[in-house]
Amino acid sequence: MEKTVNKVELDGFIGIAPEIKTLTNGGKLVRFRLATNEDYKGKNGEWIKNTTWHTIVMWNKVAEKAEDALKKGTRVSLEGKLVNRQYEDKQGNK
Repeated sequence: MEKTVNKVELDGFIGIAPEIKTLTNGGKLVRFRLATNEDYKGKNGEWIKNTTWHTIVMWNKVAEKAEDALKKGTRVSLEGKLVNRQYEDKQGNK
């Protein structure tokens, strides 16, 4: 079987103050929203700015190292993997 890779690199700005939690097992969790921007020319030659928001979650040692440095508006470059999650409400709607 061929080897595949789940790797992503993002460079953007933190949009809100990071949420920092200490877990019951003593571990750490840091969660924040990161904005990345892409500029391109539209059909009529006008510049269009497209902002994508990413939810970033850091765990344990990575979270401990990052928690003091991460503030709203900080520019960060990070590397990680993509994990998709779905939410289903009580009515079964995704």
